[in-house]
Amino acid sequence: MDFARYLNTFLFGIYPYIALTTLLLGCLIRFDRDPYTWKSDSSELLRKRELRIGSNLFHYGVLVVIGGHFIGFLTPDWAISWALDPAQHQLIAMLAGGIAGVVAIIGLSILIHRRLGDERIRRNSRAWDIAIVLMLWLQLALGLLTVPLSAQHMDGSMFETMVAYVKGIVIFRGGVADLLLRTPIIYRLHIFLGFTIFLVSPFTRMVHIWSGAGALAYVFRPYQIVRTRRSGPVT
Repeated sequence: MDFARYLNTFLFGIYPYIALTTLLLGCLIRFDRDPYTWKSDSSELLRKRELRIGSNLFHYGVLVVIGGHFIGFLTPDWAISWALDPAQHQLIAMLAGGIAGVVAIIGLSILIHRRLGDERIRRNSRAWDIAIVLMLWLQLALGLLTVPLSAQHMDGSMFETMVAYVKGIVIFRGGVADLLLRTPIIYRLHIFLGFTIFLVSPFTRMVHIWSGAGALAYVFRPYQIVRTRRSGPVT
């Protein structure tokens, strides 16, 4: 096995588990040891209109992108194959992901301009605040660059390779990194940066994503009973 194959095995067969383990344990430890840092450090009092527009575009777009990745890559084959062949599945992923990705990157560009263009916000931003938004912007850009590449393989073969890789990581399939040996570098950069974002998330404002997911519990919580204290007798 040559160096390139060793490197590929580490980056796409071992590194993902390092990143995911760090994400899980790092978030748990941070929540236990530093719960008061578990926040997004909002600066909403400054340039509120730009924040509202950029934040809404970014969050709506990125939620569709993330949801599409989970559904597209992790849905069992039997749940998809009866309705869509790989080429059709890929086309839907390209269209939905491309549109959502454009919306998200526009919103994030507005947020980056706001954070770096306003001296007060920039001075109150930690280095990781700036680093993580730049990493997210680059990740969205790489994802959008995969769309024209995927258009060159409309038989669904490249999409099936990506699906097999992601599922292989999830079910701990050995040798899964070999699937990426002959894939375009853009795909590999996109995957590597994605796992790197997972790796650094416990040390950044990205931890607030868990709070957003936890907020769904409010849908299922029991009703609150609220009692008022009356100053006079009840009539």
